[in-house]
Amino acid sequence: MAYVQVDLGVTAETTYSVADKQLKLNTQADIQPYLDELLKVSPLKKIDFSGNTIGIEASKALADAIKASNSELVEVNFADFFTGRLNTEIPRSLEYLLPALLTCDKLSLVNLCDNAFGLQTIDPIEDYLAKAVSLEHVILSNNGMGPFAGARIGKCLFKMAQAKKGSKTACPKSLKTFICGRNRLENGSISYLAIGLRAHQELEVVKLYQNGIRPQGLKKLINGALSQIKTLQVVDLQDNTLTSSASQVLANSLHLWAATLKELNVNDCLMNPAGSLSVVQALAKTEFPRLETLKLQYNELDAKALALVPSIIQKNLPVLQGLELNGNRFEEDSEIVEAITAIFEERGSGELDDLDDLEELDSEEEEEEEEGSDADEEDDEGDLDQLEKELLGVPEEADASVDDIAAELEKTSI
Repeated sequence: MAYVQVDLGVTAETTYSVADKQLKLNTQADIQPYLDELLKVSPLKKIDFSGNTIGIEASKALADAIKASNSELVEVNFADFFTGRLNTEIPRSLEYLLPALLTCDKLSLVNLCDNAFGLQTIDPIEDYLAKAVSLEHVILSNNGMGPFAGARIGKCLFKMAQAKKGSKTACPKSLKTFICGRNRLENGSISYLAIGLRAHQELEVVKLYQNGIRPQGLKKLINGALSQIKTLQVVDLQDNTLTSSASQVLANSLHLWAATLKELNVNDCLMNPAGSLSVVQALAKTEFPRLETLKLQYNELDAKALALVPSIIQKNLPVLQGLELNGNRFEEDSEIVEAITAIFEERGSGELDDLDDLEELDSEEEEEEEEGSDADEEDDEGDLDQLEKELLGVPEEADASVDDIAAELEKTSI
């Protein structure tokens, strides 16, 4: 999977890769032949060990090699690098590898996806990210984080932003990409994740797909973080739960990204007809001159919302290349579908996805249940600003006691 495409000046000649060779690297002897090859690449800009598995001793040897050749390194791919390793082994391996990466002051992209980290491995990751002032692109998908580890990732993102501001290196670059899909983040991680994300005001790509985040969490994420970042190019919330309430919050924020947004992915978000309509209506109010990909599959979008789409594409989405509407509530042979297809044909570019799984028009169960199931969720994460102050070490103002309030009231008169 192409998680992110950025030009870091990497070429085949400046890359050392043993990707997907299914190597089992346990000892220094196991890994030494590959390290000998690695050290011959000059300048070394990218290391790719994805699709292999590494033990503790081999990790130490690799860490030493990274330290020996770190001057130009800009990208490291350690995705799917710990297959079959015990949860006691992985943290010890990371305790060698991640500090070695901190010695690479040009390192811009780190890919750690598809590793079974979970809560047991969060300590070395949290310590690394909080200090990684050179990083611009962080990929942490399918790591089994859960809400508690996810909250700690949010905290270290905030600390990373503070470290970047206080760095003595020349103008460390802002974090541009944060990808953290398939990690069961849920609502419990969102307060600290929102604080961490909004601390990086030049973010361009945020992908939080398949995390079991409910409407209350998505509203907090959008209002507390995403709506405050005016540089977003990719917003991917696929396969979380918006329903109409969070969909309206998303709709209210879309215009804030009008000048920059290239991709919006809210497939499988249970927006329901009202929520889908609110998002479509928001798209109808503002021109999005750079929006190339719009994904609205499986959201109970009906004919009322669909009727607005041809005009939106014509007037507000001049460069749209991909539109996904499958799994919604309208007829495949609708004249509106034909009108959308005709627009793309007239432009000579762009396409509508195959509409092979549209929902029955009379299928309306779940809507009330989905809306009501989230209504009683309590926001027990506290105020975001107060949590941010706590992370900064700002002491909370002392609350007035009941006796103090009573004494002040005695001095007043009506």
